[in-house]
Amino acid sequence: MLAACAPKPPEPQEPPPPLPGYEAVEDGGFAIPEVDVRLMADGYERTQVVYNGAEKPGNIVVDPYARKLYLVQEGGLAIRYGIAVGREGLSFKGAGVIGRMEKWPAWTPTANMVKTRPDLYLDYAGGMLGGLDNPLGARALYLYRNGKDTNFRIHGTIDNNSIGHATSAGCIRLYNQDAIDLFARVKMGAKVMVRSFDESLKMEGAYMEDAYGRAVPDTPENQATKLKDAAALAAAEAANPALAAYHAAARAEEEAARRQAQAAGGN
Repeated sequence: MLAACAPKPPEPQEPPPPLPGYEAVEDGGFAIPEVDVRLMADGYERTQVVYNGAEKPGNIVVDPYARKLYLVQEGGLAIRYGIAVGREGLSFKGAGVIGRMEKWPAWTPTANMVKTRPDLYLDYAGGMLGGLDNPLGARALYLYRNGKDTNFRIHGTIDNNSIGHATSAGCIRLYNQDAIDLFARVKMGAKVMVRSFDESLKMEGAYMEDAYGRAVPDTPENQATKLKDAAALAAAEAANPALAAYHAAARAEEEAARRQAQAAGGN
């Protein structure tokens, strides 16, 4: 009788369906998983927007501070993509051109990556073939300057949760679905311009990081939400030392990335 009076457990909820263009897709013999729609908040989904910059159609504009990438279109428009920005992406300044384009590219960690994090990268020092586990994802665009590879990459990612964040390594990451879309639209020789902090502030307005480290517009509403979310995170970490250690390590890596970018000339 007591069991009959107990509240009915909640029905398991299905995850929300993906947005169009972010469904699971087969490409080059690889099965790319769908992107969780909940990662699309704060403008991180691919969309066409009004664009007021001076860049010509076909050019790419990377904003590492607002964590957005624009492919400029005709008629004062652009396609906007959400990105994650790594150490190399933060340290690059100025412009270059797309000098190489690869589908399912191979990847080799830099000597500095192997030196600073041998636990993560030593096994791949000889290179890694393209595939679902490859950090460059499904597509890569390679930025050149004066005919030389700058080691700056715009590429897909195996970590959808990283979009919107500063990351400890890498350049400019997109969802694999976005990397495929951008790759299909871009031509060899396209100009890529990376905004400075002042240029970002002028074009996008002030941005801040929320309690989870994702770039969002710096508004009173987002400031209040950050305080609320930070308190909830602090309570969760207090109850779970392993979670606290994980978050502390992630924050330390992101801060190290920023310091190295600043030392290399970034903002």
